[in-house]
Parts: sequence; structure tokens; C-alpha cells
Amino acid sequence: MNGTQSIDAPWGVSVFGAASVDATPDVARLRVAIHQTRPKPGEAFEVTRSSVNRIREVLRGHGIPDTAVSTSRLDLKSSWNYGSPRKFLGYECTASFVIELRELDLLETVLVDVVDAGANQVDGVEFDVSTKKELRAQARAAAVAAAREKAALYAEAAGVRLGPIIHIKDVDSEQLQNSHRGHGQGGGSGSEGDLAPGKITVTAGVTIGFSIISG
Repeated sequence: MNGTQSIDAPWGVSVFGAASVDATPDVARLRVAIHQTRPKPGEAFEVTRSSVNRIREVLRGHGIPDTAVSTSRLDLKSSWNYGSPRKFLGYECTASFVIELRELDLLETVLVDVVDAGANQVDGVEFDVSTKKELRAQARAAAVAAAREKAALYAEAAGVRLGPIIHIKDVDSEQLQNSHRGHGQGGGSGSEGDLAPGKITVTAGVTIGFSIISG
């Protein structure tokens, strides 16, 4: 973080403040995909399209609207076994889904049902919170308060008084979030095989420069 906490040509007190706000997730994004390989392209398209339709019907049955489901276009490519000798396996058709779920109690049931309906790849579950913008605002206000408190302590120890704020620099929140995750401070996604949402940690950081008044 050193590169984001320094200010060129020092002229006063430059301090870094950070804060975080924890929240219980209320949104889950389930990422799944369908992969089907058939000898002919048309067959691969047809079986994949049928699986897509079945999954959409399953989701509607759980009360999940179409607007909460993002589906990729069907993608077709040749599939090979790269052993010796190389063997042509057929044509692989793929469709992927991102399903946004607001009823977290349904997560396990929905996951099982979409797999039964034809999704044969589960890429993971990401938990989030719908009020992240408001939580980020709280964290930013707390980060400013933390920086101000730190600056006041430095000024008191140095026998000077703080003047007006003359510089405010936002610190990239993603960089801070990754730092929190790296030190076990929470995170936005569940680990593989674990559907417990845990908590969401929203962070903010700021570098503030204060002028100094002597005496």
C-alpha cells in the first residue's frame, strides 16, 4: 500500500485511513454451464438447447424471473482427444448461466435441480449484498474519520495544530478488499463445497493531506 499512501513534495501531514463494514449476504450468484458433445453439430445444438429450456423452466418453477438469469449464446467447437493418436470426439456445444438468487434458503435446492435439468458444470457460487453502495459510503465516511483521528494524534505529538484539508485521495477499494481477503478478513464468495454465505466485507480507504499551523 506504500504507493497509494504517499504524496509527493510533502507540505504538511499526510495520513492514510481505512475502514470496513461487514454485512450478511442477501444475494447469491450461481454460475453453471451445459457442455454437450455429439457427432453432428445440429445434434449438439439441439440437446444443449433442450437443456437450456429445461433449466429455465426449473428456475421459473422456483419463482426466479428470467431477468435474474443471464445466459450466454450457444457456442460450438470441435472436440478432440489429444492422446496418441489424436481422436475426433465430435462437436461440443456450450451454454453458461449466471443465476441471481435472492432467496438464499433455496440455493441448495436450485443448484441440485439445475444440475438434474442438464447443467453438468458448476463454476461456483458468489455471495453479495444488494446495499453495497450504501455500505461503501459508510466505510468511506469511517475511513475519513480514521484518517482525521490519526492526523490529530501526529499533530499533537509534534506540537503543531492541523490546518485545513488541502488534499484528498481515494484508495482503490478493490486493492483494499484483496488485502483483507489475503489476511483472512472475509470475502465475497464461498469456498468450494461450502454453500454457507459467511459475511461480506466492504472496505474503503483514503489519503488526506492537512496543512500545519505552528504553535
